[in-house]
Amino acid sequence: MKLNCDLGEAFGAWAMPVDEAIMSYIDQANIACGFHAGDPAVMKRAIALAKQAGVSVGAHPAYPDLQGFGRRSMAIAPDDIKAMIQYQVGALCGIALSQGCSVDYVKPHGALYNDLMKDDALRLAVMEAVAEIGQGKMALMIQATPQRDEIAVQAQRLALPLLFEAFADRRYTDDGYLTSRDKPGAVLSAQEAEEQVDLLISTGMVKTESGDLLPLAADTLCVHGDSPGAVEMAARFSLVLRNV
Repeated sequence: MKLNCDLGEAFGAWAMPVDEAIMSYIDQANIACGFHAGDPAVMKRAIALAKQAGVSVGAHPAYPDLQGFGRRSMAIAPDDIKAMIQYQVGALCGIALSQGCSVDYVKPHGALYNDLMKDDALRLAVMEAVAEIGQGKMALMIQATPQRDEIAVQAQRLALPLLFEAFADRRYTDDGYLTSRDKPGAVLSAQEAEEQVDLLISTGMVKTESGDLLPLAADTLCVHGDSPGAVEMAARFSLVLRNV
């Protein structure tokens, strides 16, 4: 299982200082593309850091929601969703190309990520956007849920590679989605995250908000760069995953 982190989320005078510190512990860097965070200079620096550390670069596109950090749902037509994703991914690809790097995958951010897991039309639009711009060479990273096989069939029709993701620092609902950040306890403490990762690695399951055990088959594990103690969590999880 790989370890990934959402990075490049500074912009203008707003600093997110973990990018450099966390890069040596992760395998995949999900770099913001400007719609929820990030700007051209931040994107360029994040790619440079990833290249230096030998970390795979992924695009992290979002709804156009700087004020809400991309965590507010928006009603946007499928064709517009496709264009917005390709615009953001294309921008990151251009900056990566100038530094001799490639963008290997796309991980939607925030509300867009959560919405596409439950909305078939939105998920298809996102899949088509990545399949068209990636031409079979760019994967889509989405949440590992009990519907993994059904989603994999949808992607196969588009010749779209998938990376299924589990979360270290987020609580799960009983049906396998992420507990809304509006609810208390949705974001796990460092200790809770460690317990969740230990359980996932040892049993292939996570404990849901009601205490049930939910099986998850994941290719990659996310630590959010804006979570308290993100660097320390990434250091520990990196060591654990590399010893599995």
